[in-house]
Amino acid sequence: MSGLSYEAVAAFAQQGGTIYFGLIFVAGLIYALWPRHKATFQRLAQLPLEDDEAPHV
Repeated sequence: MSGLSYEAVAAFAQQGGTIYFGLIFVAGLIYALWPRHKATFQRLAQLPLEDDEAPHV
């Protein structure tokens, strides 16, 4: 048989998945905290509070 056991493949997949999702998290965090996006996020944060529709009956 090959030199790869189930345990070795499972350990590699766990470590690889942790690194992959860690990098995705860091990328999202950098995107959210980038100064250029601050105005957009502030505008979107106020969007639910705007009253731009006619009153509901």
